[in-house]
Amino acid sequence: MDFMTDQDVQKYKQDGYVVLDGLLTSQECDELRQRMAEIVDRMDVPEHCRTTFSTYHDEQLKKQMQGNADYFITSGDKIRFFFEKGVFDDKGEFIVPKQQSLNKVGHALHAYESLYKKVTYSPKVQGIAKKLGLVNPVILQSMYIFKQPGIGGEVTSHQDATFLYTEPLGRVMGLWIALEDATVNNGCLWFIPGSQSSGISRRMVRTPKGTFPLTDFIGREPTYDEDKFVAAPVKKGGVLLIHGEVVHRSAENTSEDSRHVYTFHIMEALDTRWSPDNWLQPTEELPFPALYTK
Repeated sequence: MDFMTDQDVQKYKQDGYVVLDGLLTSQECDELRQRMAEIVDRMDVPEHCRTTFSTYHDEQLKKQMQGNADYFITSGDKIRFFFEKGVFDDKGEFIVPKQQSLNKVGHALHAYESLYKKVTYSPKVQGIAKKLGLVNPVILQSMYIFKQPGIGGEVTSHQDATFLYTEPLGRVMGLWIALEDATVNNGCLWFIPGSQSSGISRRMVRTPKGTFPLTDFIGREPTYDEDKFVAAPVKKGGVLLIHGEVVHRSAENTSEDSRHVYTFHIMEALDTRWSPDNWLQPTEELPFPALYTK
């Protein structure tokens, strides 16, 4: 029996997202969380790397002017650390426990960490791609997102294709795996169903070599009707499939519960052009690897 049903495929194509329960067992989720705790425990944070992550247009550009852009733009083939706001004092020292300081870790866990690699290339994930008719899917990037209790920041309304642009559009999909229950209280995702059919409103692009900042936005995210957003809670071990053009967001996590997630993006490489203007580019060290294993 397929992990993904025909009804799931229909909902994904209609709404631009679908929740599938039971991709991972509770134990597998706990093992991924434990491994990340070990990675964070060992992390060495250089002074210039103490940057926060934001989807706000003006804040994103301002942070780049502070000299952190290179750390982000060269992280596609590395494992690097991105922090929440307000976790350092004026001297750059933690004012919260290290384990509670991070927004995310990215962007190559799928390549260098065996537990995350196992999940990314699992038969169930390959089965999802095949069920959706993908012929030559490749893995673009992977992230561990913490959504820390009390300080987990808002992620404003956006489309993934803004950052991961292809020609034609419609070739990128995110897989968002809940390592603990993602609820309305701790910052689950919200979607505008069907919004994947309207194209994209802005793009994040690399600027010409030798100029600063290193990236800029073309266009602006419009103001969306709040009443159109629908919550998409996910049980621990479940996966949320996200079309690259569907509009989604998440609120701040003001609860006492974290919302740990492992997420990665795949692209149908057949007859697809990956934009050379995207911030993320394949490298000699890490070309975009094929999802299907022989």
